[in-house]
Amino acid sequence: MIEIIREKEIWDNLVKKCDFADFYHTYDYHHAAKANGEEPVLIHYSENGKSIVLPLLFRKIHLSIYKDATSVYGYPGPITNDTPSDFNINLFQKELNQCFKEQKIISVFSRLNAFIPYQESCLLKLGNTESLGSVVYIDLDETIDKQWKLYNRRLRTYINKSRTIYKIKNADIPADLDSFIELYYENMRRVKANKAYFFDKKYFLDLINSSDFETEVLLAISIKTGDVAGGAMFIKKNKIIQYHLSGASQRYLDLNPIKLLIDEMRIRGKQEHYSYLNLGGGVGAKEDSLFYFKSGFSKYTLPFKVWKYKVNPTIYEDLVQQRNDIHYSDETLQYFPRYRVNQ
Repeated sequence: MIEIIREKEIWDNLVKKCDFADFYHTYDYHHAAKANGEEPVLIHYSENGKSIVLPLLFRKIHLSIYKDATSVYGYPGPITNDTPSDFNINLFQKELNQCFKEQKIISVFSRLNAFIPYQESCLLKLGNTESLGSVVYIDLDETIDKQWKLYNRRLRTYINKSRTIYKIKNADIPADLDSFIELYYENMRRVKANKAYFFDKKYFLDLINSSDFETEVLLAISIKTGDVAGGAMFIKKNKIIQYHLSGASQRYLDLNPIKLLIDEMRIRGKQEHYSYLNLGGGVGAKEDSLFYFKSGFSKYTLPFKVWKYKVNPTIYEDLVQQRNDIHYSDETLQYFPRYRVNQ
């Protein structure tokens, strides 16, 4: 049986029962992260007391009776309440496909979570999964000393110096959160980020106030001036800590405090018995300067994969043909769904 869940209590209970889940799977994160016109849904398939759940965002296609589905920003994908080896995967996929057709869904795109097993097994015969790059993570099950030794030598020196210049505090009052948000905006302006990354204040408050996961914002304070030099937001659920957002003041980039804050969360995460601190990858999953910044903390990487599925290839191609304004390049040819490129 397959059903579409929209109610928070049912959604939360289904995710809670799964063997593996990240904060990206929660109702609260989906409702914080959704854009205008996107409807968060949890697709639930059950068989003999076991289940597969798949969180998505349904969205209407402009000037069309059809819709498509995408995932929230981050690392969601399907999760299960037991290993899917006992599942009738063919039946699951048949019912999922029928569900998409009944909802007039033309295509589905979802980012996957490298720390959660069996995701590709659930999706094996539907569309295709692609590896776009890698994410860097710190193995918190290793000793503190071994983690530290995996840092590159220059980074270790950098962090040791930072601990003499900055003190660290939790953003536990409204003024602290305001300081972090402004630093984050400053950082986004500096890198000329897409406007979609300029989240409103409600987004930050929704993350802070959710009881479905723990959000922690660390601030680096200049010991000399008392300035907030930088901040980083980390989100914790089950065994995983995700490095989510950060920002640093232009005045303090010569000794970027974000490196110190990541190191501090590594130590706290170990003490709190988490298993992974995921730093993520580069912009667009590329091995760019951001990726190399993160890879200084660890030699451990996992592939970052996405799922692409054309539910109705004929209508998909018709929608692409209607976009006579697309200037084709390697980037636009890889974009999925292609009819949404540059929208």
